[in-house]
Amino acid sequence: MHGHLHCPLCGAGGYLFHEDRRRHYGRCERCLLVFVPPQFHLSLDDEKAEYDLHQNRVDDPHYRAFLARLATPLLAGLAPGSQGLDFGCGPGPALAAMLREAGHRMSLYDPFYAPAEAVLRPGYDFITATEVVEHLRAPAGELDRLWQLLVPGGVLGIMTKLVTDAEAFAGWHYKNDPTHVCFFSRSTWQWWAQTRGSRPVFEGTDVILLRKPVGPRG
Repeated sequence: MHGHLHCPLCGAGGYLFHEDRRRHYGRCERCLLVFVPPQFHLSLDDEKAEYDLHQNRVDDPHYRAFLARLATPLLAGLAPGSQGLDFGCGPGPALAAMLREAGHRMSLYDPFYAPAEAVLRPGYDFITATEVVEHLRAPAGELDRLWQLLVPGGVLGIMTKLVTDAEAFAGWHYKNDPTHVCFFSRSTWQWWAQTRGSRPVFEGTDVILLRKPVGPRG
């Protein structure tokens, strides 16, 4: 099995980290991403069917409170009237609504619910991806694309549950969602940010803010 596990984030080899009755989970030897090998991925139709079951409404106060875990620290560092992209906004783009209410201009993108590729252009002061990166089948390309869309000094705001250790992972409900195929740890984000001349800021247990450097490495 060892020779067949290739990390979708950094391309290095991996080892079998965990298995259950439905899937195997590899772990990268370099960046420590935990990932589901492609043979266990859902079809795109089945993936969308899972998302259609979600009941996230723009006006739901509980959902807004959940999203505030990212919105509050993000807003603290934004200039007035910043231009933002909510990547993977889903059918109920509540975070974009919250950021608009705070005076920022927002574009929406979601491969299933708002697939307007025209918004994926450079020039954003900030990009949010809440409960998105764990769904990415090709995280290297997707995250790199988002980074390229940011202006120097721009911020990528991520919300995703983080892997701690193998024992916790074995009993972790988060891995049981069949659309979740990538699981990041603090170490993974530190590796990814370092390769781009950045440094992650961790807010609470599941929010990561990454600022694009202003210098030539951006």
